[in-house]
Amino acid sequence: MTETERQQRMNTEELIEETAGAAAATSALPPDEPQVAGGETRSQWRDVWRQFRSHRGAMVALVLFVGVLLFVSVGPWLWTIDPGYVDIRARNTGFTAAHPLGTDQLGRDMLARLMAGGRVSIAVGLTAMLIAIFLGSTIGVLSGYFRRLDAPLMRLTELFLALPLLPLLLLMVTLFREPLSQSFGPAMGIFLLIVSAIGATSWMQSARIVRGDVLGLKEREFILAAKSIGTPPRRMILRHVLPNVLSPIMVAATLGIATAIITESALSFLGLGFPPDFPTWGRLLFDAVDQMALYPSRVILPGVFISLTVLCVNYIGDGLRDAMDPRIRGR
Repeated sequence: MTETERQQRMNTEELIEETAGAAAATSALPPDEPQVAGGETRSQWRDVWRQFRSHRGAMVALVLFVGVLLFVSVGPWLWTIDPGYVDIRARNTGFTAAHPLGTDQLGRDMLARLMAGGRVSIAVGLTAMLIAIFLGSTIGVLSGYFRRLDAPLMRLTELFLALPLLPLLLLMVTLFREPLSQSFGPAMGIFLLIVSAIGATSWMQSARIVRGDVLGLKEREFILAAKSIGTPPRRMILRHVLPNVLSPIMVAATLGIATAIITESALSFLGLGFPPDFPTWGRLLFDAVDQMALYPSRVILPGVFISLTVLCVNYIGDGLRDAMDPRIRGR
């Protein structure tokens, strides 16, 4: 064998060894397509749900809150007594088979009224929360992203924070109760007034939280890169900013439901909420105060439902806050 052939053979063997080493290193790397290779695809929302499930209080609260929702939504299909039906002969009865939770001073079934009142109270909480979150998120994003809007919007937020909310709500209800009732009817008019008043006075905390997150987000690399290629502000906010501040918005939304339910109950307890023939949990408390010493269950039952719903919503918000925080998720 000549010297040239020996050199070519050595080069070939070295090339084979290098190719084998590269193949071994490549096989040690993670697969490019985990779904095809059989690996489990990780998802952000799956990680959030996994972390949320580890919060025992939040899971118990979620089960109880779903139970309350089923009670007020599916219950009337099973218990078909009209909550507004007056039966004077059955008034002030205790816990019987015909009326498991008794009747009030006019003979109206308390179980049916608790179901109907829960639907109204939760609907008020959800609608007022949507209004407050929309206003707070919009003002917070605009204030944090546009420097020239920051000062006036924050001064407006501080002005609303300085106002006494309960007297303001009482003033709004007193001024607009009759015009809205005449325009939309007693029930719908009061509903629109209550949710608008609560939503218009509950957006300040979420606005400040969203503004703080947007201010920190503006200095991130992907935002600067998007600005450098000429992305317009509207597309920047909708495509890059809002998805990254979704976590505090969702947490503020859950806490806003509890605040709206308590505020509506307080207004109804003061006699400035819905009319007497339109039950809510707060209205049931107001109607039962005069006979609280004789029939304490009429106060305890709506109070328990209000407290249980608010407590469950607060625990769910606490679990969402922990699950959606990337510094805690995965521990």
